[in-house]
Amino acid sequence: MAAATLILAACAPATNYESASKPRYAWTAPPAADPVPGLRVATFNIRYAADIGGALAAIRADDHLRGADVIALQEMDAPGVDLIARGLGLSYVYYPAAVHPGGGKDFGNAVLVRGRIVSDGKVFLPHLSRGRAMQRVAVWADVDVDGLRFRVYSLHLSADAEMSRRKRLDQVRALLAHARDLRDPVVVAGDFNDRGAVGYAFESAGYEWVSRDLPATVSWFTWDHIFARGLRLAALDRRGVADPRGSSDHRPVWADLELASIAPRTGSTRSR
Repeated sequence: MAAATLILAACAPATNYESASKPRYAWTAPPAADPVPGLRVATFNIRYAADIGGALAAIRADDHLRGADVIALQEMDAPGVDLIARGLGLSYVYYPAAVHPGGGKDFGNAVLVRGRIVSDGKVFLPHLSRGRAMQRVAVWADVDVDGLRFRVYSLHLSADAEMSRRKRLDQVRALLAHARDLRDPVVVAGDFNDRGAVGYAFESAGYEWVSRDLPATVSWFTWDHIFARGLRLAALDRRGVADPRGSSDHRPVWADLELASIAPRTGSTRSR
């Protein structure tokens, strides 16, 4: 009976949120008493938001994650986002894309920031997934971190089992089109369920593939990435993959960024 229930859940259609503005969840954190110089961005897919306590502990335990200025989260529900953001003292905005049929919980992306969220929204990505007909979205936020204003997108593209690579690249193109005319710097971070094809698409659109050539982030695949336009990697040794400590099947990715107009740096730029 249990096996049959799982099979039916896997085949059941998702309940998609079709409104452009809701559900929306947000919280503004008090200003940081001692902001750390520089800009650190991280992305973390916390599998079905199943072990939020473990994920928060993993972030706090890692020197490269606990001081991040921006964290993009995927596969989240509202209580999980709120717990992590408040635990880290970060403001957040979260939009679920759908109710996932596998567990009956909201399923979506969030942007957490050590600073101010000026405006936010979501981008509907084209094509519903095969079988579940589940919608995917990218969550965006215009943020202000210590006076630096930029746009952050947190997204989770469909996997091979749900969608062809051609359709997944359509999702990438939809996001690139949404950000095309922005004058502020842009950071795109999340789970892309792909490597080379999406990486080259972003590079062709003028983005730096900040996480290029990092180790595997899920099993032996490198699917979690950070891209930037108007910002760039501060130095090759200022990025990496962190240990989720059993809280997820994905490893978090982090990187230190700086304005693209700053002269190149070759060594470590800061410590936290």
